[in-house]
Amino acid sequence: MNNTTYWHKQTAENPLYKDFEWNKPERQSERGKLGIIGGQSSGFIAVAESYNIAKSSKIGQVRVLLPDSLKKTVPISSDEVVFSMTNSTGGLSKGAESDVMALIKWSDVCLMIGDSGKSSETAICYENTISKTESPIIITRDAVDLLLNSVDLLLSKPNVALVMSFAQMQKLFKNCYYPIILSFNMQLTQLVEALHKFTITYPISICVYYQTSIVIAWGGEVTTTKFEKPMDIWRGITATKMALNWIYKKEDPLQCFTAAVI
Repeated sequence: MNNTTYWHKQTAENPLYKDFEWNKPERQSERGKLGIIGGQSSGFIAVAESYNIAKSSKIGQVRVLLPDSLKKTVPISSDEVVFSMTNSTGGLSKGAESDVMALIKWSDVCLMIGDSGKSSETAICYENTISKTESPIIITRDAVDLLLNSVDLLLSKPNVALVMSFAQMQKLFKNCYYPIILSFNMQLTQLVEALHKFTITYPISICVYYQTSIVIAWGGEVTTTKFEKPMDIWRGITATKMALNWIYKKEDPLQCFTAAVI
């Protein structure tokens, strides 16, 4: 039985924020701007899927930043796609920083969707731009892996949200020497309490899939939702929906993200 004031349970029958969708602007021109960053020479499927979801949501504007190693692969020519400098492994290079920063400044919310590769140069590009902005940024999939060695930066940013696997969250806790050990056999109640304490300590937002539930935490408050589509998380679909919601209520990421998973 839930006897804590910070744990809020959501079901499809009883959404916690049932009016969220109705409060979005009706006019497409007022529906904000989403920036999407990701891709490398060997793939950009998650970027393309995220872009398609954003377009079908009737968002105001969407713009994608890709490494120029994909110029011959991406079959579109549009002012919605920007190609930037590529490193030797086909991902974004350190020289892409100005383009990444420009996209972050342009967008209401920026989504680092992954397919980013393992280059330390791409990691430095992401780190440097995140350090220079307070704009909302959601980081997911292998983009999280690139940045887990920069936990001091991530955990100092109230504008950053991580949509991650449980294994990635274990590494996050370990890398910042947080005095709680996460294990795959812990009870959901224990994880909720750990994230309650963690997000009181740090201003970041966390979303993690664990034991058939999505757990979302921010500011010490935690929501849990039974979730039967884990592939939506691994493909970046869930993070995209969260980013689209965050455009409309930047001051309350918990509400935006929780409403996105119903």
